[in-house]
Amino acid sequence: MSEDAPAWAHERAEVRPHDPRWIVRAEAECSRLADLLAPWVVDGVEHIGSTAVPGLAAKPIVDLMVSVADLDAVVAQASGLLVAEGWVYVAPELDRRPWRRFFVKPDASGRRREAHLHLVQAGHPRWTDQIRFRDALRNDARLARAYEDLKQRLATENGHDREAYTAGKAAFVASVLAGTA
Repeated sequence: MSEDAPAWAHERAEVRPHDPRWIVRAEAECSRLADLLAPWVVDGVEHIGSTAVPGLAAKPIVDLMVSVADLDAVVAQASGLLVAEGWVYVAPELDRRPWRRFFVKPDASGRRREAHLHLVQAGHPRWTDQIRFRDALRNDARLARAYEDLKQRLATENGHDREAYTAGKAAFVASVLAGTA
């Protein structure tokens, strides 16, 4: 990361016990984003990731996903609205995930992330995969515990390297989506 990167870009991945306020925060953010991005929303606004699974330990960052018809049009036309709401755009060359456009909402200190916004191209498989994975964890306590254990281990081993932390979860996610977990 560049020396000019914001403090939240270097935030350590820390897994914390489930906090019911995550779901309350996500509901408020989803409602606000649905209103704000209404002209571009195709399939809705979803709370995804571990904070969307009641009882599951997670990084205390609410992940939200919005399906849109044209990623770059939304960025061009709605970035000002999102920035006014506290969102910071992460350019695709930094994000390195071509299937989305990504925004981060830092806390008031600017040192920690409160939320992630994943804009996903309507019809992209990532949309359904994210929802299927979330729902699998919601519906299977054994699976959720196995994922929590993995995340705890990865945070201990790779908390300083968010990319390694995320990469370490990939095989587990793939096995859940394939129905082999």
